[in-house]
Amino acid sequence: MAVVASAPGKVLLTGGYLILERPNAGLVLSTNARFFAIVKPLHEEIKPDSWAWAWTDVKLTSPQLSRESLYKLELKNMTLQCVSSSESRNPFVEQAVQYTVAAAHATFDDNKKELLQKLLLQGLDITILGSNEFYSYRNQIEARGLPLTPEALASLPPFTSITFNTEESNADNRKPEVSKTGLGSSAAMTTAVVAALLHYLGVVNLNSTKDQDKEKKGTGDLDVIHMIAQTAHCLAQGKVGSGFDVSSAVYGSQRYVRFSPDVISSAQDAAKASPLQEVIADILKGKWDHESTKFSLPPLMTLVLGEPGTGGSSTPSMVVAVKRWQKSDPEKSLDIWRKLSEANFALEVQLNSLSKLAEEHRDAYKSVINDCSGLRPDKWSEQASEPRKKEVVKALLGARDAMLGIRYHMRQMGEAADVPIEPESQTQLLDTTMNMEGVLLAGVPGAGGFDAIFAVTLGDSGSNVSKVWSSVNVLALLVREDPRGVSLESGDPRTKGITAAVSSIHIK
Repeated sequence: MAVVASAPGKVLLTGGYLILERPNAGLVLSTNARFFAIVKPLHEEIKPDSWAWAWTDVKLTSPQLSRESLYKLELKNMTLQCVSSSESRNPFVEQAVQYTVAAAHATFDDNKKELLQKLLLQGLDITILGSNEFYSYRNQIEARGLPLTPEALASLPPFTSITFNTEESNADNRKPEVSKTGLGSSAAMTTAVVAALLHYLGVVNLNSTKDQDKEKKGTGDLDVIHMIAQTAHCLAQGKVGSGFDVSSAVYGSQRYVRFSPDVISSAQDAAKASPLQEVIADILKGKWDHESTKFSLPPLMTLVLGEPGTGGSSTPSMVVAVKRWQKSDPEKSLDIWRKLSEANFALEVQLNSLSKLAEEHRDAYKSVINDCSGLRPDKWSEQASEPRKKEVVKALLGARDAMLGIRYHMRQMGEAADVPIEPESQTQLLDTTMNMEGVLLAGVPGAGGFDAIFAVTLGDSGSNVSKVWSSVNVLALLVREDPRGVSLESGDPRTKGITAAVSSIHIK
């Protein structure tokens, strides 16, 4: 029986750079872009002599990259060895498989270990699929002579293959030309694979995670998925990052404070000498001190993401440059970080205040949002005719001011560190966007650069933003906030996509 799990991509609204250090918080929204992992047995039956086998087979298929990788999993120490070409290796999935199988061994009693052995001897057949929103399809759209609009993106079939470089004449050497949209595909993929495998092997029950409260950390199934996915992702990356992308892939939209890096760095050291089972047992017992509290956009607000098409930015090299500047000018960098942290907190306060107003004074809130959605921000205060409405407008304008502060300090940091955190081309685009009807916020997500821009719009004003962006060669993506974290799916998303398309056709 196949197990299908999915995990969302993310947009870091606030906390760029600061989120790398405790106790700074970041607001991260999970999205409707999801990575899917399908896990099923590779062989229908176990051969009679298989009890004596020291290895089992693992097959990894990535249809969008036209890739298939074959591995041998050593059953005693849970290590994977790739037996197909080295070009097709996927370190994120490799670490996910090794650490998930090791976690099953570390947590099961003898009876369960016997069942685990039987499951593993059938081999593992893993398929990974990423929503189109993770990748840039700008080239395909332009090649088809279509306009740069969300409608053109929506016309592409689900899980469209990712184009190959045309320069390589030898077909065997073609490398996928993977241009991404910065939604955290590796974190979502790792989390989906870990979750699907843990459920398949019987370590967690994804059906029960719906009721788990992300604010109560402990030994719940989501926490087990989180610890293993963070470890696998960090080891595959070769460094311990802030982990916000994996955390949002597991728990969904949230306010996040990072874990202390030594929880995983001890595993990095131990992995060189200790058996994986011991390493993962220590990780599962480790002092995970991250904070993940519920957060999502206030009602009647929409996240819109745009791809400027000016070439991607390298987040790791930008982070290195910022850290170098911090060391070279500690006084100035501390001052900018403090002000940026205050602006981030101010935005969080205003957004939480708007959510509360929406709950307590629904009619006044709804009325203001609807009115302001058709007006430029400098006209919003004219809508406040009564005290409750004035409160809503005050919080909206407060959120805008906080965002302008965040952008100002991010630009300061970029100039000081000599990296394009908010490049001039983005500044002009964001200023134009923030002055449009119904736009509350606009900025560069995460570490900034040329990858993407975001806007938070009121009511139905998002479509207007898409049109204006399209006129200046910015492609509005089909990405929206979806606060759900990792989930068990009812079946293969490719067949679901076909069914959905068929059901939407009306026969006259």
